[in-house]
Amino acid sequence: MRASAPIRCKARLLRPATPKAATWTFIVLPPAASAQLPTRSMVTVDGTLAGQAFQATLEPDGAGSHWFKVEKKLRDAAVVAAGDTVDLVLSPVAEEPEPTVPANVRKALTDHPPAHAQWKTLTAVQRRDWIHWITSGKKAETRVKRLATACDMLGSGKRRACCFDRSGMYSKGNMGAPEEAD
Repeated sequence: MRASAPIRCKARLLRPATPKAATWTFIVLPPAASAQLPTRSMVTVDGTLAGQAFQATLEPDGAGSHWFKVEKKLRDAAVVAAGDTVDLVLSPVAEEPEPTVPANVRKALTDHPPAHAQWKTLTAVQRRDWIHWITSGKKAETRVKRLATACDMLGSGKRRACCFDRSGMYSKGNMGAPEEAD
């Protein structure tokens, strides 16, 4: 269901269990709020947190909802802390922003002209999915292999990352909200 009006909800600021010294917090949206978003996968929103404006790309939590990281700067501006319940107002952006391309992905694409040519034809969402698939491998060798595979697939004309569950519900190993600290 696509949100036609801003999505309003309350959610609790959570602290991640790891790393122990984390200086950031996160929010998992209530399921009813998440259900109003246009997709079960990543989606960028403009919003307010306790009245403070922000933009964030919400990620699937692997359980049918979404989550996002709340940086210290936003918490300080909103005068809130981990454990507080905050008012959220969210609206999906009209056009997804361009993702930040990691340096190693940028170099690999430059070194593979057919892949780079295909990359330039992709939408921002497709590029974000490729980047997420490449970088979400837990082991360095997996990420290196995925980058080479991505260049080969893009170079052969593929537009979408293979075997990629954008909702995180079926491949929970690579997507999901952080574990909450006690």
